[in-house]
This record gives sequence, C-alpha cells and structure tokens, in this order.
Amino acid sequence: MLAAAGAATATLAWAPHARVSVTGGFEQSRRDLGVLYVDLPLIALGGALLPLLVWALALRTLGRPWPALVAAVVALGLGVWALTSWWEPYRQPEFLGGPSWGGAPD
Repeated sequence: MLAAAGAATATLAWAPHARVSVTGGFEQSRRDLGVLYVDLPLIALGGALLPLLVWALALRTLGRPWPALVAAVVALGLGVWALTSWWEPYRQPEFLGGPSWGGAPD
C-alpha cells in the first residue's frame, strides 16, 4: 500500500507540470511526448521506492512500525517537494522579439 500511495502521489504532483509538454502549449509548438515514456515511469518508480526504502531503513533502526511509517510519509512529502521544485518543463516566453526585449537584434 505504501508503494502504491507513493507512486500515485508522485505522479499526481508531477502531472500538472508535465501538461505543457503533453499538450504542446500555444499551437502545440513545444509538444514533447518524451515526458510520458521517460519521465512518467521514473517518477512513478521513485515515488514507489522512496517511501519503501525509508520505511525499511527506519524499521530496521527503530524496530517499531509506526515511527517507520511516519518517516516514510515524511520522506515521500520531501521527495514530492523536491520533485516539484527541481523538475521544470520548458516554458516558452510570452513575448518574443521587439525593441524592448534585450535579445532583439538591432
């Protein structure tokens, strides 16, 4: 149950960030379906394995199941926070070009 909850939580936290890559944004200009067959399995696997590994380690060191479960839930929360802080899909700037843009050629 812990692995299924971790995989579901990580996937649901990741999905809104990946929406731009799946739909392509404006006129599908930045569509990248690689997030579905590369990132999605890795996110689900990490979400499933992280709480299990922390639970097993905490159970081995503490010897009690409830503190180990709390440690696994905290690790999952920190893992999801790290995922949403670190993983950023490409976002095209809203305005490209013009004289006020610093990168416009003269």
